[in-house]
Amino acid sequence: MQALSTRTAKNTLPRAFAMPQPQVPARQPIALISVHGDPAADVGHESAGGQNIYVRQLGEALAAAGWHVDMFTRKTDPNDPDVIEHSPHCRTIRLQAGPLTYIPREKLFETLPKFVEAFKAYHAKYGYPLIHTNYWLSGWVGWQLRQQFNFQWLHTYHSLGVVKYQVASEQAQRDETRLMVEKAILENADCVIVTSPQEEAYLRRWVSKAGQTRLIPCGTNLKLFYPVADARAQLNLPADEPIVLYVGRFDRRKGIETLVAAMAQIPQGQLLLVGGSDPQRSDGAERRRIEGLVQEYNLGDRVTFVGQIDHEYLAVYYSAANVCVVPSYYEPFGLVAIEAMACGTPVIASAVGGLQFTVIPEETGLLVPPQDANALANAIQRILADPAWARTLGKNGRERVQALFNWEAIALQMGQLYRQLFAASLMGNSPRLEMVKNTASLAAVTKAALAS
Repeated sequence: MQALSTRTAKNTLPRAFAMPQPQVPARQPIALISVHGDPAADVGHESAGGQNIYVRQLGEALAAAGWHVDMFTRKTDPNDPDVIEHSPHCRTIRLQAGPLTYIPREKLFETLPKFVEAFKAYHAKYGYPLIHTNYWLSGWVGWQLRQQFNFQWLHTYHSLGVVKYQVASEQAQRDETRLMVEKAILENADCVIVTSPQEEAYLRRWVSKAGQTRLIPCGTNLKLFYPVADARAQLNLPADEPIVLYVGRFDRRKGIETLVAAMAQIPQGQLLLVGGSDPQRSDGAERRRIEGLVQEYNLGDRVTFVGQIDHEYLAVYYSAANVCVVPSYYEPFGLVAIEAMACGTPVIASAVGGLQFTVIPEETGLLVPPQDANALANAIQRILADPAWARTLGKNGRERVQALFNWEAIALQMGQLYRQLFAASLMGNSPRLEMVKNTASLAAVTKAALAS
């Protein structure tokens, strides 16, 4: 069997597998696990962002490609339905694990054993031959299930603790349990999905040299994200006013304060901040902090806090903007960047993580150093000053998304990988069939984490 790890040049994708693939039985059931990121949730709040979108859209695309997809998440509200049917063959299943209330990710670990037990009831009925976990918390669930059942296990990290703690050490307490689990996932899963060459490099440099990887990027829905010709009219925005757009959660790592500081250096234009927040949670506190900075810079008449916008309506905001800014301190991939590009809007992003793969400088947008308000202000002014060039950037960006980041093509790549793993397992040469299950190590990590 060929190795699953694929080395790629920057801004390129691996070829599709060349080997003949066996046919998968009609509607093969598979499970996607996203403990804290509910695929059915409204995005834009602290607990709902890129991961929710990724899992939901991947699940729907896989279902359209012929799979039966069950997406498992933790139930946080007693009034939420246990099961939501997104299509005849794609559904979200909410499992009770701990109290039926929102719990921050940092405190979710102790609920995971109950999540595992709740999942087993569905696994007993459907016998999922493949489980695809998302984020390290779900990865722990997959690791635990792997000690008890035989299935193909894939994982997508969405973010890496080792990188997060480097870029936000003053705000994030180092979680040794997370680091141990992330290492175990890479070394024990059948395959880890990396969404950019940069993520692959981080894994090999800071996590482990062992383990199998495959580069399959995130995608976007081209039926939702496309250029909207009358976007400004729909939003009652003046046709000639420069519009700078931010879309995302209120989180310090998103770099919104850098964008506000940059706007203070630009004499004209409006900044629209699109994203929801809850006054009782950390995103609410971050929004209040940003509101204070807006007042300090005397930008009250130039910055609008739009609030949460339905995902289906975001294309209007992207299309209305002259430029979309993604000023994150760390971003594993950057779904906002490809959503904006799909709408024909040029992107300015921090030169970090997967954004260096998503955005091609001087072709689809610009990259700037993170936390550098001067560089960001200069980049914004470059695009605002040259509308013809901005249109070229937008056109190139949409073409890049159509070619590389559309969900139909990505679902085919993912399904092809699933089939390859099934075939390897049937032939008895899966890279993980020889794995000695490290139950003692798992028990030690669990005991230490629950005791802390």
